[in-house]
Amino acid sequence: MTQADYKQRFLQACVDYGALRFGQFTLKSGRVSPYFFNAGAFNDGNAFALLGECYAEAIAGVEFDGLFGPAYKGIPLATALSVTLAQQGRNVPVTFNRKEVKDHGEGGVLMCAEPSGRILLVDDVITAGTAVRQAMEQLKGVDVSALVVALDRQERGQGSTSAIQELRAQGLDVRTIVTLDDVLEFARATQSAEHVAAMVQYRETYGVLA
Repeated sequence: MTQADYKQRFLQACVDYGALRFGQFTLKSGRVSPYFFNAGAFNDGNAFALLGECYAEAIAGVEFDGLFGPAYKGIPLATALSVTLAQQGRNVPVTFNRKEVKDHGEGGVLMCAEPSGRILLVDDVITAGTAVRQAMEQLKGVDVSALVVALDRQERGQGSTSAIQELRAQGLDVRTIVTLDDVLEFARATQSAEHVAAMVQYRETYGVLA
């Protein structure tokens, strides 16, 4: 797949499964967004197979030794990516975390593989970066060197930069399957002029500075 191919396939799948919707949606921040992305809408084997392929394309050239999927949405996403990588001939360990510390059985907050070496975090979307920073705190002593997410909203936080820009400034290699610019280009080809105009206005109001 070329870069354009996997981005287009991903966005079309997002619409088909209802993971990407256009309209008016009030976000946790209070902003009214003309689009909404929810990776939790992917709900069958075909969807996860495609997700694994798209994440694998997005991380081309990234060096890592293991995957980490933050609870909850990062868990199936990291799993899908690990299966795709195994099918491509690369078997990598996968680690997940729990939202609550388990005080019985094996205990602890981490599960599956013991993290070691360079870790690639796998998640759906970053808003404030809170989940990523929590994951990095739980992985103390391990080299969290890269992050891949499905969507970069390219949206400012409280300041003039986005959480992804802040993480990159801290030295983290952040990759994305698509960005808001890609979503806007897709919308121009598939959505009404009203939806496109609303997205352009939203980008001008809340978009990050180049």
